[in-house]
Amino acid sequence: MTKNFAIAPNAPATVRGGGVEQEQFLSILSREEAFRRFEAAVFPRPPASEQCALEDALGRVLAADLVSPIDVPPFDRSNVDGFAVQSNDLATRGQANPARLALNPETLACGVAPTLSVSSGTATPISTGGMVPRGADAIVMVEHTQPLEDDAVEVRRAASAGQFISYAGSDIARGEMLLRAGTVIGSREIGMAAACGLARLPVARKVKVAVLSTGDELAQPGQALGPASVYDTNGAIIAAAVFENGGVPDFLGAFPDDEDKLEAAMRAALATHDMIILSGGTSKGAGDVSHRIVARLGQPGIVAHGVALKPGKPLCLAVCEAKPVVILPGFPTSAMFTFHDMIAPILRRMAGLPPRAETRVSVRVPVRIASELGRTEFTMVSLVQGDDGLIAYPTGKGSGAITSFSQADGFLRIEALADHLPAGAQAEVTLFTPHLRIPDLVIIGSHCTGLDPVLAPLARDGLTVRSLSVGSLGGLAAAKRGECDLAPIHLYDPQTDSYNARFLADGLELVAGWRRMQGIAFRAGDQRFEGAGANEAVANALADPDCLMVNRNQGAGTRILIDRLLGQHRPGGYWNQPRSHNAVAAAIAQERADWGVTIEPVAKAAGLGFIPLTEESYDFVLVSARKQRSAVQAFLSALHAPESREALKQAGFRPA
Repeated sequence: MTKNFAIAPNAPATVRGGGVEQEQFLSILSREEAFRRFEAAVFPRPPASEQCALEDALGRVLAADLVSPIDVPPFDRSNVDGFAVQSNDLATRGQANPARLALNPETLACGVAPTLSVSSGTATPISTGGMVPRGADAIVMVEHTQPLEDDAVEVRRAASAGQFISYAGSDIARGEMLLRAGTVIGSREIGMAAACGLARLPVARKVKVAVLSTGDELAQPGQALGPASVYDTNGAIIAAAVFENGGVPDFLGAFPDDEDKLEAAMRAALATHDMIILSGGTSKGAGDVSHRIVARLGQPGIVAHGVALKPGKPLCLAVCEAKPVVILPGFPTSAMFTFHDMIAPILRRMAGLPPRAETRVSVRVPVRIASELGRTEFTMVSLVQGDDGLIAYPTGKGSGAITSFSQADGFLRIEALADHLPAGAQAEVTLFTPHLRIPDLVIIGSHCTGLDPVLAPLARDGLTVRSLSVGSLGGLAAAKRGECDLAPIHLYDPQTDSYNARFLADGLELVAGWRRMQGIAFRAGDQRFEGAGANEAVANALADPDCLMVNRNQGAGTRILIDRLLGQHRPGGYWNQPRSHNAVAAAIAQERADWGVTIEPVAKAAGLGFIPLTEESYDFVLVSARKQRSAVQAFLSALHAPESREALKQAGFRPA
């Protein structure tokens, strides 16, 4: 094992400012160099194996080649119900000149060993799977015979040598290679082993992985969430990812940023596990202690701390006393990308598994994706079918967003030497799962909670729907490019004092949706807004420097409304730009903001005060060329169905 790595290339410097002491990354390794160092420090290592009962072998990995100890089948076996005969007796026989054969006084059922030979002019009755008696070299199907008196049978068909016989060892011969080491055992492999009589198999011993989360702010799912606390997402998702890649996860819990307690837990885990994976505490702030503990756990110690990845720069890789010790970044997206890219290959190799099969597809990227020069960047994307192939929409919401994984089909890679991926670029996406199902219906545009009751019948009928919230302008652009079936929009045209119709282009048509009230949401009792009109409320908010707003994302119809309200003003909170009405309401209800613009049903559901601004038309731009698709017709039927209209009314909307 290689143990001569110096820590110096990643040695941190310490800076002080604002009362906070923080170490800085002096040397950031490339992804390739960091992985090379980590792999060389872990391997070579002798494979650990154990014997496993056949019934427990599903999903395990063979640790040694398997050779068959017997012939399969172990005897010459009949493939049909009929009679065992000598083919020479029937060489010239047929319907016109059948042969008469005397029956031997035994019947060979499955599991019955023959006691009599078949001589010329005789036949022995035999069942499918029966053992072929000595002397016989063919089987005649019972359908081609006729019983005669005096224990005889008439055969009306010629037979050739070997007909309907499986000879011993014709499937697997004694001493033949059965399965190679490294094979993942499935039901077929278990069947092969069982056919050879193997009750136990040599398998790779599973890698026992200790999973720890770190951070004073963490609460476990099921516990009450305190102020400034978050639920521990990483513990659950990392344990699941370990299991998916051949390890046995042992989640030890979340530990506060107490160096002594964390070190005791890590030393105990190192003594009883094959690998340790922590998340959090790998950055170089004053409260981040994990990497300092790892440096004391054993040789060769830290081989990489700071990798030119985005997300994932703070990744720390170490090997302590021949065992990998990994500190993943604390944000879930960063943790998962670095795990799958850098850790899973090492874990799978330790577990005897082959490298994970990756499925890649070629795509077109419709929008510009900015990237940080000098860091390899991974961007999660959702895929939709365009007129000329697959189209990839970025779903990234930052390295702290766990929902991005559930909404994405895969990810694309932007190389370290590029500062962006241009709109219209061709790229390659690595899928999260090998099987990609393109959604039946694609909706790209403005967000509205009213979509839920309309889409519910489609889901019940088994149709898959992909709804991407990119704003009215983004949806309109996607429809013009033919990247979606429908684009919900609410765009006001001051010249005609109307919504949406003026923005259509050739090949697009408008489907009326519903009306919804946009307005200012605030916490009930806030005197800056309570009882005020819209203009007065905005003036009060702008006059108070402590009054924080929550905005909406660029391209959203609501954002256009907000900018008309504010003019040139940019109050505190302006750059907080969530993508949904629900997120706006949550920010106000949780006192992270004091006011924002959202729709009335969302504000009321959150218990917020509401000042009406304008009733707007939320309609759907339909790509005419896709109108006759069955999923589009299903959506239009659901939109106009009486139950959907009633559900919209109950939710606070006014169907068109």
